[in-house]
Amino acid sequence: MTEPDVSSSPGGTGRLAGRTVARIGFGAMQLGLQNMGSRRLGRDAALAILRQAVEAGVNHIDTAHFYGPANDFIRDALAPYPDELVLVSKVGAVRDPAGPIVPAQRPEQLRDQVEDNLATLGVGQLGVVNMRRLDAAPGLIAEGDQKVDIDDQLAELSALRDAGKIGGIGLSGVSAAQLSHALPAGIACVQNSYSVLDRTEEPVLALCREHGIAWVPFFPLGSASASRSQVTAHPAVTAIAASLGATPAQVGLAWLLTHDDGTLLIAGTANPVHLAQNIAAGSLRLPAAIMTTLDSLAAP
Repeated sequence: MTEPDVSSSPGGTGRLAGRTVARIGFGAMQLGLQNMGSRRLGRDAALAILRQAVEAGVNHIDTAHFYGPANDFIRDALAPYPDELVLVSKVGAVRDPAGPIVPAQRPEQLRDQVEDNLATLGVGQLGVVNMRRLDAAPGLIAEGDQKVDIDDQLAELSALRDAGKIGGIGLSGVSAAQLSHALPAGIACVQNSYSVLDRTEEPVLALCREHGIAWVPFFPLGSASASRSQVTAHPAVTAIAASLGATPAQVGLAWLLTHDDGTLLIAGTANPVHLAQNIAAGSLRLPAAIMTTLDSLAAP
């Protein structure tokens, strides 16, 4: 299997399920969900931005079957896939025929979702499958028969890994206690909400660091939700960006890369200019004094 050229890997390289990947990857959520809403990106533009990412050295793409047509775009843009490309998908929810995304936590549902991802991406194995727990916000909350014991879910994913359907098991939306409990199953990565302004998941990150598990934060720049601060709008971040000749988004992403060596980024965008800026964030060096200022913006 071909390993990526380290010199051309945005942000340097990290490890994910035994594979070497660029620390700056690409999240495909916006490509799919935009094309299911009123703001439609268009197929040609979606294919172009995926190709732009890979040509720039990105070799870690994060997706999900419930992201609308995102998997179709990835297959159409990039197949036959380069050997070094790691495709990561997420399970734990599905899109209801009526439109909304709904929980799908039961083991047999997880298996069906893995098969759906394999089919739509056109691959025999997914590099990693992240299992999204729905115990707490943000997002969906599991109720009724969707409240499933994590051991039952891990057993199903372990069986899929043993069968060669997936290369590694990831977890998303988990607590430190849940991650600690899941460690014997062999966890490749954790995806939790985390940014320079929101470090409530620091105990989970500490556990990942201790056990060599990749940390893949979602909402790395916050979100538009009223309950979450937007990194790019924070006065200290904007002032630092101006002083460095960078964008606020680049400062937020560079902080994540500097704060923890095991962090892999999957910032997504449908804008080719923003994609180029995100990739360039991997070359942004934050002086110690600036790191101290950024570190002080949120308490762990």
